[in-house]
Amino acid sequence: MQSVKQLIKEGEHQQQDFKFRIDDSKKIARTLVAFANTDGGRLLIGVKDNGKIAGVDPTEEIHMIEAAVDMYSKPKLEFQSRVWQEDMKLVLEISIEKTANKPILALDEEGKWKAYVRRKDHTLLANKILLNVWKHERFDQRKPEKIGEEETQLLAIISNNPGITLSKIYRLSNLHKSNIDRLMVLFVCWDLITMKMNENGTFYEVQEN
Repeated sequence: MQSVKQLIKEGEHQQQDFKFRIDDSKKIARTLVAFANTDGGRLLIGVKDNGKIAGVDPTEEIHMIEAAVDMYSKPKLEFQSRVWQEDMKLVLEISIEKTANKPILALDEEGKWKAYVRRKDHTLLANKILLNVWKHERFDQRKPEKIGEEETQLLAIISNNPGITLSKIYRLSNLHKSNIDRLMVLFVCWDLITMKMNENGTFYEVQEN
């Protein structure tokens, strides 16, 4: 049977985050929403960033989590909880399943509902291309047998500039921004390009066959 120490040994990653304790329900809602919008994940509360078990009062922490999902997630997130005991200290595990209906939104500091995703051990704001990819994924987006001149031109720009940003694509292409956005969404859905997100931004590359 897996122990909490074994979970902690994995470190923080795309599906796991450590929290010493929860001080801000609104802020933690973003992490939970990011798990739901990506691959699911678990929060280990009572664990320091370095993996040392500090322990918590699970009753207090569960109230903070309940506030996060009740007040600061939309639609309301569902979660599972488990209490681990290790070295006379308690760790609260909160598990979030991957959602089938993206996006789940969280309330930001300005009172706006926004979508977040998880990339490695970072919680990131979902960009407009990803938001529209999620919308298109609900429908059948088959790649056409032939692509047109505009598509070919845009793919050439991305192919010649690996790791290019959307703002640079705008500068290098003579297409209207709204048309570029539409095509970028389709390219992702057709698996023609990859979208790589990290704490430094979002970067695009032509998908290798």
